[in-house]
Amino acid sequence: MNEFCCITDDVKLGKNVKLSKFINLYGCTIGDNTKIGAFVEIQKNAHIGSNCKISSHTFICEGVTIEDDVFIGHGVMFINDTYPRATVNGALQTEADWSVEPTLVKKGASIGSNCTILSHVTIGENAIIGAGSVVTKDVPAGTIVAGNPANIIRRIKDDAKSQISMSK
Repeated sequence: MNEFCCITDDVKLGKNVKLSKFINLYGCTIGDNTKIGAFVEIQKNAHIGSNCKISSHTFICEGVTIEDDVFIGHGVMFINDTYPRATVNGALQTEADWSVEPTLVKKGASIGSNCTILSHVTIGENAIIGAGSVVTKDVPAGTIVAGNPANIIRRIKDDAKSQISMSK
């Protein structure tokens, strides 16, 4: 790609993927027409769908699946281990010492800047996560959540209905 990117040979890039400088990609899959911002790392066995936008300074770890049409804001961090440790019995931990915990972001979801997404979480279709939120449990489809921990603020359908009634 270029001198400011680290992209290993095992990365699968779709058609028309746009890559910024200063990124690390290894062992991941990225779908067609997706845009990856600067200072992003995507680890092995992470899957990014088509037509996604991954903003700068985001970390997508092993075990994360992001479906099509998803927006990821700046500085979003995904977690894949509930009980992380550096060592086991005084020795540095290896891949054999823990199991990857999956996370799923469904089609059309939007995750605001500076969010932290814990493992074993599914973010539903078209859900919106407010900036700075910490997602500790599943987010239902079509809802807006925010806070630490993130809680449901309202359903997106409710917003659409209120916009229609306000314009009349």
